[in-house]
Amino acid sequence: MSDAVAVVRTFLDLLASGRAAEAVEMLTEDTEWRNTGLPTLRGRRVRRTLLDMERRKVRFWAEMHAVAADGEAVLTDRTDFLGLGRWVSSFPVQGTFTVRDGKIAVWDDHYAMGQVFAGSVRGLVSLVRGR
Repeated sequence: MSDAVAVVRTFLDLLASGRAAEAVEMLTEDTEWRNTGLPTLRGRRVRRTLLDMERRKVRFWAEMHAVAADGEAVLTDRTDFLGLGRWVSSFPVQGTFTVRDGKIAVWDDHYAMGQVFAGSVRGLVSLVRGR
């Protein structure tokens, strides 16, 4: 496994385990976080958002299906999960990370908003049904 892949895996694992304070230390000062259909966050706003998600008890974790690296670029194919209380949404994501000097400089996630919506509805239906 390349060093860049290890950085990305560790970062995602820290977020998944509720250790956002440690995860944000793996970001460069000028990190860009790009999400399909949402504004790009940069620098401190990335850190504040991740820490705020944890403070508000929004859970995040990812199931990695495939990962590949070419130098500092790491490509991921994964299912992301967002949870709040008993509600959980899941949707497929293709992510590109750029690692610079052992830290994440760019986190660029691509997904279909329709799949995010469908995952959210499935989560709501499961919540209502008590599953």
